[in-house]
Amino acid sequence: MKARVKLVDGMMFVGESGSGHAVVMDGAPEYGGRNVGIRPMEMLLIGLGGCTAFDVVQILRKGREQVTDCDVEVTAERAETDPKVFTAIHLDYKVKGRRLAPAKVERAIDLSKEKYCSASIMLGAVAKITHSWTAIDEAEEAEAASS
Repeated sequence: MKARVKLVDGMMFVGESGSGHAVVMDGAPEYGGRNVGIRPMEMLLIGLGGCTAFDVVQILRKGREQVTDCDVEVTAERAETDPKVFTAIHLDYKVKGRRLAPAKVERAIDLSKEKYCSASIMLGAVAKITHSWTAIDEAEEAEAASS
């Protein structure tokens, strides 16, 4: 796996992945940036959310669950002094589908955090990571809306 980060202007950088995708990163104005891109530490949180969401959806679909949506909200706290590492991270999953088995949703999240999500396991070495989740059944939602 490879990546490249190149300075564009001021404190704006373009990150390019080995798979050919790019993202703009920039700093806050007080650090010489123009606030036109995502912050690097935000990228870490997005990467964590993406890694675990990918795992959960893939595990559920392999288990023949009909997942139609997965939303992971990531909140974090950082140390007050340099290096300002993450000290606490919370992942809140909202998994939507048809007739989802809550036990399977919980098991998929557990497998992601314990075995598959490299980002979670790495960040968990320095930050306390907690999880919460909700399984939303589209069939029940549709029935309630039509009543």
